[in-house]
Amino acid sequence: MKDVMAANVAAFEQTMRSTLALAEDLTGRDWERPTECPGWTVRDVFSHLVGIELTLLGEDPAPGHVLSRDLPHVRNEMGRGLELAVDARRSRSGPEVLAELRAVVARRLAELPGIDPGRPAVAPTGREMPYAELMGLRAFDCWVHEQDVRRAVGRPGNLDAPATDCVRRLLLPGLPVIVAKRAGAAPGRSVTFEVTGPVAFTEHVLVGDDGRAARVGSLEDGPTAVVRTDWESFVRLLAGRCGPADVTVEISGDRALAERVLAHMGITV
Repeated sequence: MKDVMAANVAAFEQTMRSTLALAEDLTGRDWERPTECPGWTVRDVFSHLVGIELTLLGEDPAPGHVLSRDLPHVRNEMGRGLELAVDARRSRSGPEVLAELRAVVARRLAELPGIDPGRPAVAPTGREMPYAELMGLRAFDCWVHEQDVRRAVGRPGNLDAPATDCVRRLLLPGLPVIVAKRAGAAPGRSVTFEVTGPVAFTEHVLVGDDGRAARVGSLEDGPTAVVRTDWESFVRLLAGRCGPADVTVEISGDRALAERVLAHMGITV
């Protein structure tokens, strides 16, 4: 558990330092650019990161603040809770939010070495998990948001960060659900995902006789359908940032099945 905690904290730290360094070069206009997170600008993404880390420090990220209006991108109570820290900072400038994030990250990094990796922690979703696992979730979330910002301001980078191990660990288990439940692949059908780029790999998903799919090491008879795309596009699709028409994707084999898979790729936002 200690090794897991150390790796996840290192991934979190590298991503946060990369994000802070990126922000140093942002202009006034950059802070107001929309991101692929519905309703959020670049500044709002930074406000969200501040809010989560303050919460993990045991502090209220938006004391006394209430949402005074309905926001179309807030669809449930969890989203409403996450929006509080963002909405409370909409009157602040980007550099002000950046300064707050820099200070909060420094406090978090100072605190983390003293935390027991097995200590129970509650994720923003409400699920309880060991603190070591929570830090993997934080590395994942922060890296995805770093990429949201990089795309919004046209400054790509850090695509092969240590946090991508956390990203794969959290996203890839969702592939069987996409193939069998969402895309409706029949028993015996299979889909191969070929991902290229700085993080390259191949994943095979096979639907069993019981209708349930699983990730397998190989396919004896070859895949029913193949989906090929680059690492950044793969993550954007799974993270619900865009649809298949917004990225470069190649499909082969059973095109109807591949298209159904692509239409249902978003498993998180």
